[in-house]
Amino acid sequence: MMTLSMEDIPHLEMETVYSRPESLSSRPTHYCPGCTHGIAHRILAEAFDELGIRERVILVAPVGCSVFAYDYFEADGCEAAHGRAPAMATGIKRTRPDNIVVSYQGDGDLASIGAAEILHAAARGEHITSIFINNAVYGMTGGQMAPTTLLGQRTTSSPTGRDANMTGFPLRMSELLSQLDATAYIARVSLHDVKHIRQAKKAVITALKAQMQGLGFSMVEMLSSCPTNWGMTPKDALKWVETNMIPQYPLGDYKMIDEVRALALERKQG
Repeated sequence: MMTLSMEDIPHLEMETVYSRPESLSSRPTHYCPGCTHGIAHRILAEAFDELGIRERVILVAPVGCSVFAYDYFEADGCEAAHGRAPAMATGIKRTRPDNIVVSYQGDGDLASIGAAEILHAAARGEHITSIFINNAVYGMTGGQMAPTTLLGQRTTSSPTGRDANMTGFPLRMSELLSQLDATAYIARVSLHDVKHIRQAKKAVITALKAQMQGLGFSMVEMLSSCPTNWGMTPKDALKWVETNMIPQYPLGDYKMIDEVRALALERKQG
């Protein structure tokens, strides 16, 4: 029997096709298995790297599952009181206009207790960017019904399913904010498969460019999965986003002023 040594094996040049963005910290995650917060973080970190703005970024984290979001980025960050991330981001941007200020918020933080803050920040056209994670449920506090919970969806506080006669209809924040005069770019994307993740990254870059150009308020809503509180496997949760959430929350650009459209077209052509 012939024994091969390492010298007998041809040397292969291995090409790196996947690596951690410089703006993303290397540390264990606190998110549940299958949660798509990690995907959203990577998208944001890649956008910071590609735009060369990491040293200028100030991230405002919320109260909720992503309360420690600033721990995952090699960028400056701070934590706001529950729902107040847009207000804090406004103060930071107005005092440090050369920085790129990003609020990262869940649906309970942005659409419930922080609804007034996001609405008025958008109405004023504050030059900030909001990343809105919509998983249709309160994640950190035990899976209660959120403003974005779908009709009929079961949660710990709506065990028989959300009833419009009792709790009203889900809030569509992208549609709502897109009606305001001072918003520059509002988009809704999804994180349920590779194609849509790539589209989500393009939207984030467009939103950040809108801020960099001083064009007004921008927000990217991301449909996200919550396997733990939905009581599903990660695979089934991604399918649930596609079959249940997207019909309720259609994807697309909801507001894009002409100057932002030019930025998006420039990237597409490039």
